[in-house]
Amino acid sequence: MQMDALDILTDLDNVIPYFQPIFSADEHKVIGYEILGRYKSESEIISLGPFFHDHQIPEEYKLEVDNTVLSKALEKAISLDDDVLLFVNRDAELLMHDNGEQFLQLLLEYQQRGISLERIVLEISERNYEGKPNHLDHLLNYYKTFGLKIAIDKMGNDSSHLDRIGQLSPDILKVDLGALKSTNTGPSYQAILDSLSFLARKIGATLLFENIEMVYQLQFAWKNGGRFYQGFYLHKPHCEFISRDLLKEWLKKEFQKFISYEKRKLEALYNISENFQEKIQNLLHKFKKYENYTDLLYSLAKYLDEIAFRMYVCDEDGFQKSPNIFKKDKNWILQNEYLKKNWSWRPYFLENIIRMRNEKKGILSDLYSDIETGETIRTFSIPLNNQDFLFIDLSYNYLYEHEGLL
Repeated sequence: MQMDALDILTDLDNVIPYFQPIFSADEHKVIGYEILGRYKSESEIISLGPFFHDHQIPEEYKLEVDNTVLSKALEKAISLDDDVLLFVNRDAELLMHDNGEQFLQLLLEYQQRGISLERIVLEISERNYEGKPNHLDHLLNYYKTFGLKIAIDKMGNDSSHLDRIGQLSPDILKVDLGALKSTNTGPSYQAILDSLSFLARKIGATLLFENIEMVYQLQFAWKNGGRFYQGFYLHKPHCEFISRDLLKEWLKKEFQKFISYEKRKLEALYNISENFQEKIQNLLHKFKKYENYTDLLYSLAKYLDEIAFRMYVCDEDGFQKSPNIFKKDKNWILQNEYLKKNWSWRPYFLENIIRMRNEKKGILSDLYSDIETGETIRTFSIPLNNQDFLFIDLSYNYLYEHEGLL
């Protein structure tokens, strides 16, 4: 049902806050609520989202409704435990309309009534913002001096936020899992979300995954470093606060399943890696009298034909000491142009070299997309001696056929 803007403005008594709970991975309980605007008509409860997104409605009106929702929410929140976070959405354009004064004054008013500003998480949306970014940054950094936390949202579907992270040093990154509707989502999308986990850890921010609508998304969020979770799968927005321990036992059981699954997968990977170590060591022992590395690679290819699609040898500094031997159309071909190329710039390359040299054993890499073939692969690398190391790229078909490798 569409409501006329004037109907809402002349009936602020029926403008009410709804609260969507946010759960934590470490304590399995409610750690906060996102405040959402609703309008209570005679027949139903209507989201105020369309009202706030309507460009025809003057900003003063939106501001009034926004502040009505917030003040009613804060009034109710006085009864909450004093460690519960309150997530407040604000459009940057609206916030800057009065340089954020009304918003701050409202928060300061309720601080005197027991709601510390350190419990407020400001989710800032810059979608329609046309002002100067440095003015907004100045205001947000000013807010932070009062203890407010800053969250950047929609991280999963808009890479333009990445440049803002450096400017704002947010406390929370909100990742939208809306696009992760099924297990069929492409590996590149999953890789982007995976990298956000790494980014959050580097800048000391907490990851909050939102729009969780099925168990697969919850497991993905848990596996990718999510500390906070929200979505219809966990709990829908409601006009009242729920018991903080409502899902405690259920979440504990769900996470226990994730933990068991992940441990089984890691155990399988460890065993595969150990078996590979033994297999390659035996082959290297068998071909220890090779004339040069090209001969060695061709000898190995006969035994690894169903496993590998590329092999080469590098020294400890990443310089290639052999050509590539590459499987093309069921034949192994030599790629001499790779001789003397350097790969030390690759992530973890030198780290893995040192590990292999010190532990005197091979390493099975994580999954990644091969630059040349575009396929999802893993690489097994192993020391040949103290200076040189053999790299074996495992084919996607081999990974697909062996449980635990994909």
